[in-house]
Amino acid sequence: MASFRVRGGNQLKGEIIPQGAKNEALQILCAVLLTDEKVTIHKIPNIRDVNKLIELLSDMGVKVTKLGPESYSFQADEINLEYLETEDFLKKASALRGSVMILGPLLTRFGTGKLSKPGGDKIGRRRMDTHFTGFQKLGAKFHYDAEREIFHIDGKHLKGTYMLLDEASVTGTANIVMAAVMAEGKTTIYNAACEPYLQQLCDMLNRMGAKITGVGSNLLHIEGVERLGGTTHTMLPDMIEIGSFIGLAAMTQSEITIKNCQIPKLGIIPDTFKRMGIKMEFRGDDIFIPAQDHYEIETFIDGSILTIADQIWPGFTPDLLSIVLVTATQAKGTVLVHQKMFESRLFFVDKLIDMGAQIILCDPHRATVIGLDRKYPLRGIRMTSPDIRAGVALLIAALSANGTSIIDNIEQIDRGYQMIDQRLNALGADIERL
Repeated sequence: MASFRVRGGNQLKGEIIPQGAKNEALQILCAVLLTDEKVTIHKIPNIRDVNKLIELLSDMGVKVTKLGPESYSFQADEINLEYLETEDFLKKASALRGSVMILGPLLTRFGTGKLSKPGGDKIGRRRMDTHFTGFQKLGAKFHYDAEREIFHIDGKHLKGTYMLLDEASVTGTANIVMAAVMAEGKTTIYNAACEPYLQQLCDMLNRMGAKITGVGSNLLHIEGVERLGGTTHTMLPDMIEIGSFIGLAAMTQSEITIKNCQIPKLGIIPDTFKRMGIKMEFRGDDIFIPAQDHYEIETFIDGSILTIADQIWPGFTPDLLSIVLVTATQAKGTVLVHQKMFESRLFFVDKLIDMGAQIILCDPHRATVIGLDRKYPLRGIRMTSPDIRAGVALLIAALSANGTSIIDNIEQIDRGYQMIDQRLNALGADIERL
């Protein structure tokens, strides 16, 4: 298990380029299984979850060629379906939550799929019902081996249909869309997720020859086609990294320019951080964060305490609530952070409380943060990263704190943030990988 030793209190300065979007990458990489032609993808982040998925695809028979630091080509013209029966496949797939999205492409192109129960973050229940109910409505039959925790799916003769998703799941929508693009007839998906990453997937599939309309809305129409071809695709910058850097700049009183942000795709993320009192300027497609001695949280119009809650897109992404929470600890004012989607994601606040933050954990979903307005800086401690986003929130806290902190289990951070220690050290941080 690796750790970060973080010496806090340094002001950072400079430019940083966000990595390609992790959550988009996991969808896009699975889509290469839909065609036997070459697919070239740019801006692929060099992070553990993505690298594990590329390794899994290679083991399945996908020809993977690295074209540059962030560019690869993939050709799935000789897939070894027998590999799906091996313990090696089941073990590797279970270690990566994003692997569930290989099912849609496998079902629609090869008529079969198999997967062990996916792992990932320990942030509460993350059920798979939306995926499997969608596959069933398309005509797939599946059996769950509860003893071995393995899903067996027969997807021969998928047929288009109407479906109303029980939740606007991003990965569920992506999986069903990929299964439907070569199903016979027309599929209508209502209550579909409409995140920019899903829009990117649909646009890529349309370039490959799919017929998807309604992209960007919660009502998708898909006309099945017989086959898909190759294409070239470039990932969006990771909006979670961008939000993390905004919070980091505020907490450390740093002047940071975040480059090439694709600002129109960020939704209400910049406005939400502005409500925290953080100043920023849009300079073309860059976001400039000036060094601020103080930032003050807004109230609602009637003067009541501001609530920031996660919602389905175009609402505020749940992946940034951890960053909002840690950023609020040194603001002036009070905010209620309401995490609706996951019941274990706020439990990392006990580490912040140990560092000196004033936080009331109301229940598994709500925390009230009383900003210290920098009068009482956080202090360095030893702590453990429970998941990707909490891990980076703790890293931000450590960078702003007095003294030295040790963050254990940083493999969680490496799952989602590309060489974060090197990139922040280039701005003046003092992070040592142990």
